[in-house]
Amino acid sequence: MRMIASNVKLDDSCIIHHRDLVNLYGCSIGARTRIGTFVEIQKNVVVGDDCKISSHSFICEGVTLEDGVFIGHGVMFTNDTYPRAVNADGSLQTEADWIVIPTLVKRHASIGSNATILPGITIGEAAQVGAGAVVTKDVPDGAIVAGVPARITGRVHDRSVNMQALGGMR
Repeated sequence: MRMIASNVKLDDSCIIHHRDLVNLYGCSIGARTRIGTFVEIQKNVVVGDDCKISSHSFICEGVTLEDGVFIGHGVMFTNDTYPRAVNADGSLQTEADWIVIPTLVKRHASIGSNATILPGITIGEAAQVGAGAVVTKDVPDGAIVAGVPARITGRVHDRSVNMQALGGMR
């Protein structure tokens, strides 16, 4: 069984520690990105350059990670607001029965372990999502969010992060 499908666009400089312990299909992975074990990245996902995706994370169809994004262990993305296994008539749902809701994680954002990101969310540039947070609405550039549901608890620039080292805020 092939764990990295032939339709994956994978830059040669990517680091995948255990190629037989990931599930990648129909996605695009940028240069120098590192992918941990037990990660699934579905079709139509775009991962930028210089990202780090830690073990046990799930990145579903419709997610875009811009350059330099950090994904902690066990992060879960979702792409359907009202998931169901069957239609009202009892028939199994297919791809034709629902619409993928896109999610965007902007450059240099960081998502802590075990965070859950609901569909249709934009996580702003250099924003930080705390471990275990459930992100239910957009996160502004440079914001720090935590909790269930995630709420703004601070700003990255207030935490002595050198934004110039990250390429500055646009």
